[in-house]
Amino acid sequence: MQTQTTISKHLSPELAQIFLEGLPETIRHGLEIRAENMDYPVWAVIEMAIAGYLDEEALSFVDCHPKLD
Repeated sequence: MQTQTTISKHLSPELAQIFLEGLPETIRHGLEIRAENMDYPVWAVIEMAIAGYLDEEALSFVDCHPKLD
């Protein structure tokens, strides 16, 4: 039986949860609050934070609400 790995264009909710669990409580809470205020899943907020850090022209929190696939 062969297992096929699917590569996504986005951070998975499961991986985001693992990532959140490894963060200090204040940072985790801040990301969760930001996601709630933006009405976005926390994985999308984490992804935007990382993308903004790596590329200053990437979609960020101050941009319009991006379309989620």
